[in-house]
Amino acid sequence: MHADAFLAAAERLPVVDLDTLTGGTGLLIVAPHPDDESLGCGGVMAAARARGQNVAVVIVSDGCGSHTHSALYPPDKLRALREDETLEAVAALGVPAEAVTFLRLPDAGVPSSGPEAEAAAGRIAAIAEQAGVGAVCVTWGHDPHCDHQAAAAIVRLAQGPLGPIRSFAYPVWGWTLPEGTEVGGAPTGYRIDVGPHRAAKAEAIAAHRSQTTDLIADDPTGFRLESAMIARFTGPHEIFIAMDASAS
Repeated sequence: MHADAFLAAAERLPVVDLDTLTGGTGLLIVAPHPDDESLGCGGVMAAARARGQNVAVVIVSDGCGSHTHSALYPPDKLRALREDETLEAVAALGVPAEAVTFLRLPDAGVPSSGPEAEAAAGRIAAIAEQAGVGAVCVTWGHDPHCDHQAAAAIVRLAQGPLGPIRSFAYPVWGWTLPEGTEVGGAPTGYRIDVGPHRAAKAEAIAAHRSQTTDLIADDPTGFRLESAMIARFTGPHEIFIAMDASAS
């Protein structure tokens, strides 16, 4: 199935109650970079917390690849900034700082296999078990970014230890795929109505100031989320694609 048809079908997935996704227990959100958690899952995180459900967050990479030519924000300072932004973002969604884990794998170099990936998968499975969640959500395996694909691969490695905890994928950069890109079979999964939590989600996204403003002004090659991209992620629904044999 081509990407345009796949994503159009994903936008028609059934809208279900949050508990269908979480099992009434909670969520573990796995994000390759600081900000992906808010873009893809900010609404369901806020919704789950509003119901008193557990939400845990794992940020896989150190986030140091967004501004590689900044003298004002060398890697250690940039990492600290992006981690602080993440904690501010999830706080806007009702998630406490102690529920966030930073794996600090290299931005643009997150492994998809091997000992480091297996260790990351083990930590994710342990966090999911400790938090008592019903679902793990990670970026879509066809997102055109190596770290997004690697994060999905790590969660697939964790599926055995996760046992009955279901895995779902949320597209981020997948929306930019060329129309003819082959992505496999038709999607299954759900959409969640996050309308009541759109303001909190927008606040969370805005907390990532290094990615949404000119805060880091001395790197002309630095990354910045475009307003159209942000608008896509502040709509009334969030998409969660089941990660089974035909969906990654």
